[in-house]
Amino acid sequence: LKSPVSHLRSNSYRERTNKQKKMHLSENEGVEGNTFVVTGGLGYVGAALCLELVRRGARQVRSFDLRNSSPWSDDLRNSGVRCIQGDVTQKQDVDKALDGADCVLHLASYGMSGKEMLQFGRCDEVNINGTCNVLEAVFKHEITRLVYVSTYNVVFGGKEIINGNESLPYYPLDDHVDAYGRSKSIAEQLVLKSNGRPFKNGGKKLYTCAVRPAAIYGPGEDRHLPRIVNLAKMGLLLFKTGEPSVKTDWIYVENLVLAIILASMGLLDDIPGREGEPVAAGQPYFVSDGSPVNTFEFLRPFLRSLDYDLPKFTISVPIAVTLGKIFQGFYTVLYPWLSKSWLPQPLILPAEVYKVGVTHYFSYLKAKEELGYVPFKSSKEGMAATISYWQERKQRSLDGPTIFTWLAVILGMSALFAAGWLPEVGPVPFLRALSLFFFRTMTMVRAVFIISVAVHVGEGIYAWSLAKRVDPDNAMGWFWQTTALGFFSMRFLLKRAKDHQA
Repeated sequence: LKSPVSHLRSNSYRERTNKQKKMHLSENEGVEGNTFVVTGGLGYVGAALCLELVRRGARQVRSFDLRNSSPWSDDLRNSGVRCIQGDVTQKQDVDKALDGADCVLHLASYGMSGKEMLQFGRCDEVNINGTCNVLEAVFKHEITRLVYVSTYNVVFGGKEIINGNESLPYYPLDDHVDAYGRSKSIAEQLVLKSNGRPFKNGGKKLYTCAVRPAAIYGPGEDRHLPRIVNLAKMGLLLFKTGEPSVKTDWIYVENLVLAIILASMGLLDDIPGREGEPVAAGQPYFVSDGSPVNTFEFLRPFLRSLDYDLPKFTISVPIAVTLGKIFQGFYTVLYPWLSKSWLPQPLILPAEVYKVGVTHYFSYLKAKEELGYVPFKSSKEGMAATISYWQERKQRSLDGPTIFTWLAVILGMSALFAAGWLPEVGPVPFLRALSLFFFRTMTMVRAVFIISVAVHVGEGIYAWSLAKRVDPDNAMGWFWQTTALGFFSMRFLLKRAKDHQA
């Protein structure tokens, strides 16, 4: 499977440089020969950004991340990126990582979606305290450029916004329905208010700006799309929410990387003919693909390419918000275990309802006029690349039926076993009576169970044998799944074998 971010290197020089004519800068201006620190650099966008900075000739690129490894860490190290493990909430870690840097691109954040949204303390610790630590280190080391990657949520909180722009006020902090939007808003304001602050030694100043991206997608994106695919695979993509006319923005990963680098260029104060305060100093910028679309229609071709479909049932936003609050309450009770991998993601949360069910899209005109930002990949091109990646990924993973099939088969076999062998306690008398209604005698009930188990085991062995030829990496997975589910699993493997032969 091709690296999710390696495709960034293959973009043509002409395609990129055309986007920077507005500022009349070369594509390497402010990058070549400089040292960059990317916080959250082992994340999806951070890794893509690191690779692009290397491609543009940065003297050194440092990825600063809490993790020691990620799906992109090998690519980064092989490209010469210095990967520094550290915690943005720890001053000493941040201070060490930023020492000697020329520009900081601050992407590290917490609480964007799912269970993370409910860990309020951690959201504040990373998004607010972590940003304060970055600002403190920037001043200490006299780093002149800081780009903060923010979010639409600093101005959006569930009320419709049509073709909004940067003149919109911040959404009231007390009205945010999630800790992520509130903490990111505070952090962005801290960053922008620090713009123009002189360093202690005098002479130079800190220049800051904020990039506010739409929902991010692309090959290898690890937040939105995997969660959607998992829900669809399990049969839990149960409903749509909001009217069909609702529109929101998305941004392809390469477009976002371009916007961040252009923002860093917009903070340069040593460009001949552009004396005075840099054009981007103290400014926020909305960036997107520029193609507002209904979220569910945007996802339709993606899901269909993977043999899934959108639900036909639609519920209103108020009902979806109520459902989200129920999940929020339930998961809040489980707060001590929210970080555990065994706890599944909630089906939906209130903030997520607003993101997909209420129209909010923004113009990137300011970024275009001041930074020269124009998406060089359209939504159609971006989705095509994303579909190609996920189709290949699906071919390398174990496929199977929905969770409802699992429940039906497991409960059915368990009920048959209970009816045939367990003593008459609890629901066993009812299960036994029901089994006798269909199979007439206890001998027949037990025989049906034994034969069913034998057939399942036989199908499992055949599945293992077939998978060794058509999907060897998942052979044992196919064995256990088919042993448990029988034909309901086998039909997926037979389809894969047919595709393999084709």
